[in-house]
Amino acid sequence: MPMISKSPKKRQTIAVNMKRLLAIGAFLLGWTSFTNGQSTVDSCPLQISLLTCSPGEELYSSWGHTAIRVIDTSTATDIVFNYGTFDDSDPLFLARFTKGLMIYSLSAYPFSEFVEEYKYYKRGVIEQTLNIDCQTKNNLFEALRQNYAGNNRFYNYYFKSDNCTTRARDILMNGIGKSLQLGQVIPTEAPTFRNLIHEYLDSSKQFWSKLGIDILLGATLDEKVNNLEAMFLPDFLMKGFDSASVGNRPIVSGSKTILPIPNSTASTSIFTPTVVLWIISIFLIILGFSKKKSATTALLIFDRIFFAVLGVLGVLLLTLWIIRIDTVCRNNFNLLWALPTHLIIAFVPWRKRWVKTYFKATTVLTIALLVLFFLLPQQLNTALIPIISLIAIRSRNRSK
Repeated sequence: MPMISKSPKKRQTIAVNMKRLLAIGAFLLGWTSFTNGQSTVDSCPLQISLLTCSPGEELYSSWGHTAIRVIDTSTATDIVFNYGTFDDSDPLFLARFTKGLMIYSLSAYPFSEFVEEYKYYKRGVIEQTLNIDCQTKNNLFEALRQNYAGNNRFYNYYFKSDNCTTRARDILMNGIGKSLQLGQVIPTEAPTFRNLIHEYLDSSKQFWSKLGIDILLGATLDEKVNNLEAMFLPDFLMKGFDSASVGNRPIVSGSKTILPIPNSTASTSIFTPTVVLWIISIFLIILGFSKKKSATTALLIFDRIFFAVLGVLGVLLLTLWIIRIDTVCRNNFNLLWALPTHLIIAFVPWRKRWVKTYFKATTVLTIALLVLFFLLPQQLNTALIPIISLIAIRSRNRSK
């Protein structure tokens, strides 16, 4: 789920300045006429390579990034094609994002700017030069040129199936042809999409972000990935090409480090979701044994707020399941504890018999969820165990 990499000037728009447009335009048009007479690798001035960028500190950059570099030595032109740009100034961006209608585009700009961008954000860049003949290079460049033309550059971003890395993967595979054999990048015991995503979040110690992602994204993220699908992540695409071949010829003629991958600066905090949520839950469970009126009042206020928040979360999860055009939020088993009906129950009198019956049913449901926690088709975040336990205890208390 690689996303846009911002420049030092926070480039988040698909527009480029006039100087850049003229330079790129000359490159695109000039190469078309020049390549008509090219036929051999030795005389071909074009070089194409795959760029893989290391993860950044912000969540959107946690999985790295992919781009394609095209060098024309005859015109001393060096361009990067980047499928990861979008315009967040769109007033409807948030609404489109919620529905899964995220419009991304292919941008093209000088390699020097690309390097400065990643140097600024202290992220590494590895380049793999492709060992392909001149005609194939010409075909790839023509495909990139067509992708960049007009509205062709825009596409609808999908979390795991159509992102800036899969776009680069597909255009390279289609350009090189069916003879391309990508290397094996996953073990025999195939991981899930969630497993792969967790690797990055765990290594960068983004445990709270991991919890949020695990809550929002449903069981479709727990599908097993095949070798090609794993290459929706930049590192896996790089590994796939590193051991790829056409016939007996390696597809990568050489790899080099453009910018070194910095050492991880992520610090470990004791206040992980698991620790924090257990502390809160244990405190409230102990408070429940108190007979003091102040404790009883505090728990009543807490329960009202607690179940209201759970209900709001449930409504959000259900809404994302229904309205998103992709599948990442569907079949979300977190709705077994974040029931949308909690939002209603939080604001009605709790002395009514049907309300007590509701809380009894909630108690049974949450206890069953705890028993079956590791057997569900969806991998729930273990930090939710104290929350689900608290729901069961507070529901049982309100069912009396």
